[in-house]
Amino acid sequence: MVRVRFAPSPTGYLHVGGARTALFNWLYARRLGGTFVLRIEDTDAERSSWDMVAGIVDGLRWLGLDWDEGPDIGGPHAPYFQSERLEKYRAMAAQLVAGGHAYYCYCSAESIQQRRAAAEATGAGWKYDRTCCALTPDQITSLEAAGTPRAIRFKVPEGETDFDDHVHGRISFANDNIEDFVILRSDAQPTYHLSVVVDDIDMEITHVVRGDDHISNTPKQVMLYQAFERPAPGFAHVPLILGPDKKRLSKRHGATSVMEYPRLGYLPEAMVNFLALLGWSPGGDQELMTREELTGRFTLEGISGGNAVFNVEKLDWFNQQYMMRLSGDDLVGRVEPVMREAGLWRDTYSSSERGWLARVLDLLKPRVRRLPDFSSEGTFFFKDVELDDAAVAKHLKPAGTRPLLQAMIAAIERSSSFTAAALETLVRGLAAERGVKAGALIHATRVAVTGRGNSPGLFEVLELLGCERTLERLAAAVPFAGE
Repeated sequence: MVRVRFAPSPTGYLHVGGARTALFNWLYARRLGGTFVLRIEDTDAERSSWDMVAGIVDGLRWLGLDWDEGPDIGGPHAPYFQSERLEKYRAMAAQLVAGGHAYYCYCSAESIQQRRAAAEATGAGWKYDRTCCALTPDQITSLEAAGTPRAIRFKVPEGETDFDDHVHGRISFANDNIEDFVILRSDAQPTYHLSVVVDDIDMEITHVVRGDDHISNTPKQVMLYQAFERPAPGFAHVPLILGPDKKRLSKRHGATSVMEYPRLGYLPEAMVNFLALLGWSPGGDQELMTREELTGRFTLEGISGGNAVFNVEKLDWFNQQYMMRLSGDDLVGRVEPVMREAGLWRDTYSSSERGWLARVLDLLKPRVRRLPDFSSEGTFFFKDVELDDAAVAKHLKPAGTRPLLQAMIAAIERSSSFTAAALETLVRGLAAERGVKAGALIHATRVAVTGRGNSPGLFEVLELLGCERTLERLAAAVPFAGE
């Protein structure tokens, strides 16, 4: 059975790159009926924080990525915090020493730095020279008696280390380019290579799906699997996410924390669809896919070897498409937080006026890309209008507009119907009767009732505003109109 994991370090909030990696793992597990494990790699105690753990979990939950085993729900391979597994790593490191695959290193950081600097001063490259691998038993006894701090280094074997990657194919590394690497520091803290391999063995991980920046780590981890006499998992290294300038995605490109996106007004469904297509293709031209469709079509072989570009305009397009597909009633619940923040929410929108608000949101859908746009585009529905000076000058100030508005008020007062269709007939008939273009009356009416020169269809706007508010706003605009 497929078992995959997402193993973030709680040293920062959930980055969109990490979210994409988590999504790929989740999709792969769900498609094959496997297990998705959440593991927190918090051995870096100085940089880890509980707030960051919460931020990561919140981001995953917002995206709808649930896990089958993890710190909060437990599982057969608990604990899922690396900080609670330290004794296991130390025992496994000692096992490697006993088996001749690793050795104690008593070199201080200062002495290593001096030797490195001396080699580089001559123009030569340098890697750890195995000084401690050649220590005699008497020397080791003396160092131990003196209480000299010691790390544990893995003894890199001769030859080559290779592995098959689901994205890049066969990858091979010459071992003589890899120095004997530390697996347990002198403070008895494990390094990434040891802890991740021990955890993946214990948790029976079958596939490791992670970013391209881990490719250089993989040969070291493959060596550790071989030393432990355990099969390595399948690897799939996914392309990095770049900004539009083709540089690695960072804050200069906009929000990089996943939890910024709900605050910016994006739907999780849109974000999931967008992230899934950053470096993966289902084949064909289809872009809009439900979570179920993504799950049914996801394969590791569909991941591209080239880097993906995070294009905010494309994300906006996805978000708009998903908002268009929501019912007005569903949108009411989605926009409530942003309308509250804008000071436009009324409690009646959850009860007696919910149906009316749903119709308003349906009308605004084609004009918005993010949830806050409903507030900005539909402000005139929710509070008194403020007339835009440029719109007034263009559509209300021209001579003859005032009598047109007064005639419009009179015609509405005489009318027995206030539907969009009846209002369109009324306006066009009044324009013909007055010998003016219908557009002149339509634009003047729009400015009067919305305060702006652009809006959704005027007649639908009037119907939703209602007869009373429409008449009040027309009357209030008359003094600004040209005689």
